[in-house]
Amino acid sequence: MTKEKIPKHVLAAIFATGILSFSGVIIETSMNIAFPTLMKEFNLATNTVQWLTSIYLLTISIIVPLSANLKAHFKTKKLFITANLLYLSGLIIGACAPNFEFLLLGRIVEGLGTGIALPLTFNIIMEQVPKSRVGVMMGIGNMITGIAPALGPTFGGLVVTHLGWRWIFYIMIPFILISLVLGIGGIRQKSQLREVKFDLLSMLLIAIFFIGMILGFSNLSTGNYFAFNCLGAILIALVSLGLLVYRSNRINDPVLDLNLFKNKFFAAHAIGFFLIQIIS
Repeated sequence: MTKEKIPKHVLAAIFATGILSFSGVIIETSMNIAFPTLMKEFNLATNTVQWLTSIYLLTISIIVPLSANLKAHFKTKKLFITANLLYLSGLIIGACAPNFEFLLLGRIVEGLGTGIALPLTFNIIMEQVPKSRVGVMMGIGNMITGIAPALGPTFGGLVVTHLGWRWIFYIMIPFILISLVLGIGGIRQKSQLREVKFDLLSMLLIAIFFIGMILGFSNLSTGNYFAFNCLGAILIALVSLGLLVYRSNRINDPVLDLNLFKNKFFAAHAIGFFLIQIIS
């Protein structure tokens, strides 16, 4: 039996969104290597410089759950171009940052771009790849984001040592431009746009959950495990998660569709990505 071929424009679209997602993860893990240099250059404490990672992850965590709403309201190509240009802007801001505040702003803008881009790869695979090839392409999609944390520290170490930390951002700019060209040429619209209500309460619960988890785990290093900004923050996060699940099961258009986790490919990717972020 002949396997169904994946159209070239679909491969280009997957590659384009994959580059964007890969870049987001590899820069995140590279930045950890640059922390000592940044602390010295900007006269920062350890808990302050760590916000370069925390604020980036927090931004992604808030944006990714909006993917279903964004997909319903905006064409895939428009979302991709927006994500690409946001990420590119964040790279430029980070590379040229005169102080820590501008560098932090760059990371927020990068997080916005990555948060929009991450679900696009899998949306395109699920919608446009022949069913017989979905499993293989989902595996490739997971591999793209999976190998980045392994390469990030080595990449970051080499760049910081030989070129300087700003080149972590500069080096990625040509790849993002290539991604932009491939995406514009390859991305097609398959699904129909529709009206979906925006659930502000669910978004607030999602924000509280991730803020609490990031603050709580970030403060574990202080040793004050039972402090409000440590255990207290984690408990508040877990309560908000419980309320989010409760609400999502009782409204017609939840921000976070829990039925997605019944898909083993999606569930594996979500769990794997979450574990990667904790480890890195």
